[in-house]
Amino acid sequence: MNYRIFPPEELLDVEIKLPLSKSISNRALIVNALAAGSKPLADVAVCDDTSVLQKALASDSDEINIGAAGTAMRFLTAYLAVAEGRETVLDGSERMRCRPIAPLVDALRSLGAEIEYLGETGFPPLRIKGKKLIGGSVSIDSGVSSQYISALMMIAPTMTGGLSINLTGEAISLPYIHLTVAIMEQFGAKASFEGNVITIGAGQYSAPDNFCVEADWSAASYWYEIQALTCGWTALDGLVENSAQGDCKIAEMFRQLGVESSFESNPVRAHLEATPELTPRFEADLTDNPDVAQTIAVTCAMLGVPFRLSGLRSLRIKETDRIAALGAELLKVGILLATEQLEGDEIISWDGVRRPLTEIPSFDTYDDHRMAMALAPVAVFIPGIIIRNAEVVSKSYPEFWNHLRAGGFTIEEADGEGTE
Repeated sequence: MNYRIFPPEELLDVEIKLPLSKSISNRALIVNALAAGSKPLADVAVCDDTSVLQKALASDSDEINIGAAGTAMRFLTAYLAVAEGRETVLDGSERMRCRPIAPLVDALRSLGAEIEYLGETGFPPLRIKGKKLIGGSVSIDSGVSSQYISALMMIAPTMTGGLSINLTGEAISLPYIHLTVAIMEQFGAKASFEGNVITIGAGQYSAPDNFCVEADWSAASYWYEIQALTCGWTALDGLVENSAQGDCKIAEMFRQLGVESSFESNPVRAHLEATPELTPRFEADLTDNPDVAQTIAVTCAMLGVPFRLSGLRSLRIKETDRIAALGAELLKVGILLATEQLEGDEIISWDGVRRPLTEIPSFDTYDDHRMAMALAPVAVFIPGIIIRNAEVVSKSYPEFWNHLRAGGFTIEEADGEGTE
């Protein structure tokens, strides 16, 4: 499904009920499944990634395919490793078979887990024989994906003696580790994170009476982008100001790009308003917030703000190679990204020089929801752009296109158009 997009004809004035946090939902689903006598969580994110995980947790099949859901692959690898007496083949899409899982598998094996690679070593599919793990101490590289660490953390209370996790290397996405600690504690676990050591005691999870999932800050980032590229007002329902979600930092980042935020607590809501105050150059280390890289890059490019974004090494192993994808798609609007590697880090930048635009761009999305949502607001500057395979947003934000329509955007089906 391809969509052609036109911007609002009037000032933006919209109230959006954001999707619930996918990051919180997925962690809560795993922890709740490990809790004694727990009931299904009443209110979690409604999206492909969460649905895949829910179905997998409810399944007693000896074969589970999670498609393109990377979080589910990592969390289920650990979860199934402690599912005593169960043997499962865990597989995914072709892209998933190219995403590394070795750091997590190595750590689990060192704790006694029985996991076998059924294809290329270091990648799915996996055969996992669940058993009681002894626990103790394990070391893991924290510079590849925080989800490996969160996966280990969540099963740690089931291990005899608990678990001490020593983080090696330069950690990325640390807020997600703190988020995991916070959710585990809500379910009764004893966990601490000091220095480079995470310590988790043995014990039994117990589900709280009223567990609440807040709105998704990653989803909010696209409305910050839209607000920066337009004028008017946006209200985002359910957005918590002092959230444990790391991407709440976008409120501070977008202040440099002309968006002011104000928050209210009853009802919980954020109000965004555009201002003319733009930084002459935007620089940020996104080590803790890699999922907003596309949003920031496209916003800066459209506003004509030169930028340099570092801390992006994990982008190469996401749903697609997001650095390569960004470079290819921004070139369609005359933006030539520079990329560099520095001491193991990935950096992208733009010098502010724009090449001439020769045609209305048709953007590829690479089976990546964040590519589709970050590129859609380009329509504000270039009416009539096409987003190919627009349905990919269902991975995290199924109502995105309907919400754009509510904000005044015109979205037309364009199947057969913009193809090469």
